[in-house]
Amino acid sequence: MENRHKRFLLGIAAALLAAGATAQDVVQVIEPEVERREIITPDIDTENFELGFFVGMISIDDFASEPVYGVRGAWHLSENWFFEANLGAAEVDLTSYEKISGGAPLFKDSERDYNFYNLNVGWNLLPGEIYFSENRAFKSDLYLLGGVGATDFLGDTWFTATFGIGYRLLVNDWIAWRLDVRDHIFDRDSFGEDETTHNVEWSTGVTFFF
Repeated sequence: MENRHKRFLLGIAAALLAAGATAQDVVQVIEPEVERREIITPDIDTENFELGFFVGMISIDDFASEPVYGVRGAWHLSENWFFEANLGAAEVDLTSYEKISGGAPLFKDSERDYNFYNLNVGWNLLPGEIYFSENRAFKSDLYLLGGVGATDFLGDTWFTATFGIGYRLLVNDWIAWRLDVRDHIFDRDSFGEDETTHNVEWSTGVTFFF
């Protein structure tokens, strides 16, 4: 009887060992094949100088919106900060009062030239990337800026403060496309009383790094 029990237990042990060996033979380690994607991202040229032009519209207080154009240059101190100089021009038409009254013009044609120049400090608020395909990304910056300058308008020169927001997209390592909205603020007394004017500029342009 005892031998019978021993043979039974030995048979069970042998069956378990055989099953374990078979399971080890069947198990296979599957290694996933992951294809690495190489993302191409253009960087700003190491020279950190930017020069270009812009065109757009400017809404001048008491006048209509007029085309504006100009040039701008920047020096990038770091990834986050830059200095920028701007020179722009526009030519205004009649004031709202002149159009309504139909009387004699209040200003000479030469006084209707609107010229401005300023120096700003910019801060890249949201630097990032835009993906146009699986393997292509473009560097971009959403930035804030502010500064001071002057505006030649209506026969006088007005101290001007400038504040704005812009967007820069690097097409490659030396060409960028930009969008800007800026408010040129100055006090003037051209109509007999002091008033603070807000002259909003919307512009787009291309700049080059060198």
